[in-house]
Amino acid sequence: MDFYKFLEKIIVCDNIPQKFEMFNDLMQNLDKFEFFSQEKPKIFEKPSYASFCKIVPPAKVPRRRGFETNEKKAVLLHAIVHIEYSAIDLALDACYRFRNLPKEYYLDWLEVADDEIRHFNLINSLLEKTGYKYGDFPVHNSLFEASQKTQNLLSRMAIIPRWYEANGLDANEKIIERLKRYNEPFANEVIEALKIILKEEIPHVAKGDKWFKWECKRKNLEPIETYFKIVDSFFKDWKKKDLNINARLKAGFSCSELKILGKKEIQC
Repeated sequence: MDFYKFLEKIIVCDNIPQKFEMFNDLMQNLDKFEFFSQEKPKIFEKPSYASFCKIVPPAKVPRRRGFETNEKKAVLLHAIVHIEYSAIDLALDACYRFRNLPKEYYLDWLEVADDEIRHFNLINSLLEKTGYKYGDFPVHNSLFEASQKTQNLLSRMAIIPRWYEANGLDANEKIIERLKRYNEPFANEVIEALKIILKEEIPHVAKGDKWFKWECKRKNLEPIETYFKIVDSFFKDWKKKDLNINARLKAGFSCSELKILGKKEIQC
């Protein structure tokens, strides 16, 4: 069975229960698939959520302000659900796009996809408690556009896990701190879900770190210099950040990198 063709069907599927069922089928029959192909992968023209989400520029996505009403709760949860759904397709695309690599590479990103499906279901169940569902608010497609622009393994590992997902480690911690102010049962429920996601996202970033450095070694490139060269080519005038230092260190970032990325002076 052709591993890559089966992955393509899962990625483009816009029926969420069917998508997850197809993924489970893939995982249960993984030993039947061939991990080799001479065919070139497709560059997808639109994300799978385009059929049920209205896509707008990032500036027009509803602002996540407050947590007092069901709508405000839903806006925050919808943004997280969208990130988790996007992360599923990104993990699958990492398997689909880069071919004939060590089997360990594919097992790593399939494991990430499996986690992201669980994270999606966890946050989506909370979203539905507010009376809203995925697709009720506009979304942006920045992650999908980043996947279109990263058509080689080095840039994909640098930009998706080592930039966007690593930024998620920082953002998750800030959201948890913000929600603690509300001290009410539903906010606490969301906090517990976010803590699970934060803990499990660190290994995802670490997998990106591993395969970025693997590709740097294969191409005889210095990792830190190469990383910032790629980041600079994608994000002009990027700003220094408030970092989740412990999470980033666990995920493979060096102290030297954190000192370049960090808004504050970093001791590590």
